[in-house]
Amino acid sequence: MPLRSLLWLAFFAGILVSWAWLYQMAIGMDLDLIGRPGEMAKRMAAMDPRMDMYMPMAEFWPLFAMWAVMMAAMMLPTLVPTLRAYEDLITAANGSWGGWVGVLGGYAIVWIGFAAAITAVQLALLFGGVIDMLGIPKSMLFSGGLLIAVGAFQFSRTKEVCHGVCHSPMSYYLGHWRPGALGGLRMGLGLGAYCAGCCWGFMALGFVGGMMSLLWMGLATLFMVLEKLPEIGHRVVKPMGVVLIAGGLVVLAWPFVTGG
Repeated sequence: MPLRSLLWLAFFAGILVSWAWLYQMAIGMDLDLIGRPGEMAKRMAAMDPRMDMYMPMAEFWPLFAMWAVMMAAMMLPTLVPTLRAYEDLITAANGSWGGWVGVLGGYAIVWIGFAAAITAVQLALLFGGVIDMLGIPKSMLFSGGLLIAVGAFQFSRTKEVCHGVCHSPMSYYLGHWRPGALGGLRMGLGLGAYCAGCCWGFMALGFVGGMMSLLWMGLATLFMVLEKLPEIGHRVVKPMGVVLIAGGLVVLAWPFVTGG
């Protein structure tokens, strides 16, 4: 089998394995596809993380492993246009399959680092009483505020710059070109940093509906892929910001509307 086929096959196999792992984890935690807990999960969510017993969702390394796999499942599909752009340069310039692997490796390093950072954030929110053991917020004020903050970010200059690089990786390659595997690694780190700057908000939105909601993960992945498509990517950024802000306002107003 040609090297190209082997690398792409391994890439997509990694995505499938990541989603299968997350599905099995959600089932094992007694959650359905939209993250609603069953009776066992409800008891776990109500537990105090300070209790003197082993609770994986209150420990750094098990939680980090979950986030790392989640990053692979959600972010690797968004990397396809970037890797395809590099593949074009294998024949058009002095790119190589070693450089292709380097780009993938650099991108992965950045998102593994992001997984470590957001794990620390989740533990801080958990021990601060903001979210429960399943990552579900205890306050609609927090949920609504987070939706509005992420929605507002869609209109920011930072989003515009980071999305510009993610949306047009060929421009980044031409301006930062480095040959070989090490060069690919350096470019992958840069592309990963811009991608994290562009997409961090959609990861943070997991704290609105619960971290193990497969529906949220699927929708977030779909939208991040759409943002990177050359034909429509720029057209969906601000409309999604409007949707998120509107959703946040609805969440904030809901208790007053329902009298809850």
